[in-house]
Amino acid sequence: MKKLLYILSISLLFSCQNQAQINPEQQKVIDANPVEVPIENGKAKAYFASGCFWCVEAIYESVKGVEEVISGYSGGFTENPTYEKSNTGRTGHAEAVEVIYDPEIVSFASLVDVYFGSQNPTQVNGQGPDRGSQYRSIIFYQNDEQKQIIEDKKEALAKKLDTKIAAEIYPFQKFWIAEAYHQDFEKRNPTQRYIRAVSIPRLNRFKARFPELLKDEEKH
Repeated sequence: MKKLLYILSISLLFSCQNQAQINPEQQKVIDANPVEVPIENGKAKAYFASGCFWCVEAIYESVKGVEEVISGYSGGFTENPTYEKSNTGRTGHAEAVEVIYDPEIVSFASLVDVYFGSQNPTQVNGQGPDRGSQYRSIIFYQNDEQKQIIEDKKEALAKKLDTKIAAEIYPFQKFWIAEAYHQDFEKRNPTQRYIRAVSIPRLNRFKARFPELLKDEEKH
């Protein structure tokens, strides 16, 4: 009986995934022309989804040349998404971050390296214990040059690991800022159970792997 229930659950899971893949509203997002965010005061913006945004925000904030990172939602078709709505997996959105950076100090290509180097690049629909389409990996491009950089690095990583890379590549459309209590969550809540068990170890693994990309205050 348990085996039958397991098979039915897996069948339903793949059915839901297939429905999500052919959702016409989601397909419009995937097929849309990218929106390019202009550089302001010498600062550019880039957008990434890689599991829980608490973790991703902390990782990018440790990178030299990054001025600020904001947690939010992107990649979906629902207007004004909230944390509660996003967690249903029915908005099309993934938890994402907006990275505000100085392109004279850190390049978009390096930010993509940070992206792939700070996650399990083969995990589909999640990172670590966080599972579901709202935690899926997406890299957003704003122009053809960025798209080519992403595709080249994804292809190279797939060849190196000899496996499929889970990250999706989307044209950037809009970033919705998450609720205030999500911003700088790891920094403000260092003793919270999830932060201690998941976020901080993930950040420390990244720091150990890319010491040359860290801000001076992060090199310890």
